[in-house]
Formats: sequence, C-alpha cells, structure tokens
Amino acid sequence: MNKPNNFQRIRELNTVQKAALAAALMERMLPNYSLFSDALEFGDPAVLKNALALCWEKILLPKSKISIEKLVEKVEPNVPEVSDFDVFGVYPAIDAATALLTLLHGIQSKDEQEYVNVCKIAQGTVARLIEYQFELDEQAYQAKDVNQHPLMEYEVGVLSELIDFVSALNRIDKDNVKALRHLAVEDGHTNIGVEI
Repeated sequence: MNKPNNFQRIRELNTVQKAALAAALMERMLPNYSLFSDALEFGDPAVLKNALALCWEKILLPKSKISIEKLVEKVEPNVPEVSDFDVFGVYPAIDAATALLTLLHGIQSKDEQEYVNVCKIAQGTVARLIEYQFELDEQAYQAKDVNQHPLMEYEVGVLSELIDFVSALNRIDKDNVKALRHLAVEDGHTNIGVEI
C-alpha cells in the first residue's frame, strides 16, 4: 500500500470511522509520550491517557456529557517545548500530545479533516525518526527515500490494516472499539518501533 492509497481510503470513511481510526493511531503514539515523560520527568502521561479514554467514550456515545474544552485545557500544559530538551524523544512526545489535541479538536468541531491530520502526524513522527537516524549514520541507510524505509513501510502497513478494520464496521460499538484498540497495539510497539 502506498501512502496516497491509504489517505484516499481514509477520506472515504465516514466521520465515526475516521474518528475511531485516529483514536487507534493515538494508542500507538501515546506510549512515546509516556517514555519521554518517565525519562525526563516532564508532564503527566495519565492526563493524556485519560483524555484518550474519554475520546473513545465520546466516539462510542456522542451525546455523553464530556467537556472537550476541559480536556484540552488539561492536555495543553503537558506539551513539551523543543527548546527545553536536548533529546530526540521530545519530538515523538510533542507529536503524541499534538495529535491528541488534534483528535480532541476534531471531536469538538466535528471536523473530519482533524482526524486525517492525526494520521498525518503519526506518519510524520516515523519520517522524522528515519531522517534523524540517517543524519546520525548515512551508511546505515543508503536509500534516501523515507517511504522505502522498513519502519515507514511497516507504519503504512499497520495504517492499512486499521483502515481495513474500521471500513468493515457498520457501526462502532464497545466490542469493536476493544478489538480496534487491541489491533492497534497487538504488535507491542509504538509507531516508531519502541516496545510498549
């Protein structure tokens, strides 16, 4: 599956399917934040995990009385500043927190493009890691095409699987969400290949 096909397929999903796909990708990104947070004692991963859990609840039960505004207010202070940290891990952490805020804005504004943006952020995190590794060791990876790197091919493959799953759903219910969340992390790795 090449990237345009995946994004074309995402655009063909209905709003709830797009939201569920974006939330599933968050399940793969959030552990990157937790690892960064634990290592550098910055932020509170529990705040982000709780916000994602409430996003799932809102996707399942759109009429539930969850204040997205309050969640955004809680998540925002947990976004690290690049200039405060001299480690690569700050970038996947920022991407995870930003993607979560993007998902929250999508749910709040009912803007489907925000869900697509979460997918783009997820792949952007992978691309940044590949470029960073290439800068460290040009010999390690000869082909300069990020899309042909095994990590990106794997990410694109996982995204394709998740799209297959959500596109087959006529409705999103508790069992589907449980299965989707499991599928997102069943390989035991984050989107940048870190063990969960």
